[in-house]
Amino acid sequence: MKKRVLAFLMALGVAASMTTAISAAEAPAKKKKQTPQGLYVNPQEAYDMKMKDPDHVLVIDVRTPEELYFVGYASIVDKNIPLAYVEYDKLNKKGKKFASHKNKNLVAQVDAFVKSKGLDKESAKIITFCRSGDRSAVAATMLGKAGYKHAYTQIEGTEGDKSKDKKLRTVNGWKNAGLPYTYKFNKDLYVDLDGK
Repeated sequence: MKKRVLAFLMALGVAASMTTAISAAEAPAKKKKQTPQGLYVNPQEAYDMKMKDPDHVLVIDVRTPEELYFVGYASIVDKNIPLAYVEYDKLNKKGKKFASHKNKNLVAQVDAFVKSKGLDKESAKIITFCRSGDRSAVAATMLGKAGYKHAYTQIEGTEGDKSKDKKLRTVNGWKNAGLPYTYKFNKDLYVDLDGK
C-alpha cells in the first residue's frame, strides 16, 4: 500500500514539474497580454519548448509581413499569419496611424497550417508572437476559442516592452534575451491574403 501511495505521489510530482516546465511564465500584469486559457511563456521558455518538440510546437508570428521583412523575426518562427494588415495608403480615423483591417481568416489560416503539419487542435502546441505581447494574446485567445487546447502567447514579444522613458524597447523580449534572430527573407513563412 505504501509503495502505491509513494508511486502515486511521485507521478503527481512529475506531472506537476512537466506542467511548470511547459508554461512557467506567470500571468502578465497588463490585461492586454492576458488570455482566458492562461497559457504564457517567456522568450526562453518558447525557445525551449520548440527545441524539445519541434514537430508539435508551432511558432506563429502574428505581426504584419512588413514587420518581419524590415525588423526581422525569431529564428524559430514557423509561419507569419498576421492578426491585421496595414493599409499604408490611408490613415486611421484619428489620423495618427496608418489604417488597418483585421485578418478575418486568421483561424482558418492557422487550421490549414496545422493540418499541413499533420497535427490537429488537440496535438498542436501553438506559440503566438508579436512585437511586445499584446497582439499575440489576442491571437492566442482567438485560437483558444476556436478549440485549440494548447494556444500559448509569448508574453514579451520579439522586441519587448518600452523602457520607463518610453523611448526604447530594452526591458525584455526575444531580441533582448539574445535568442536566435534573423533578418533573412524566407518566402515560406508568409501567408498571402487568400491564405495560400
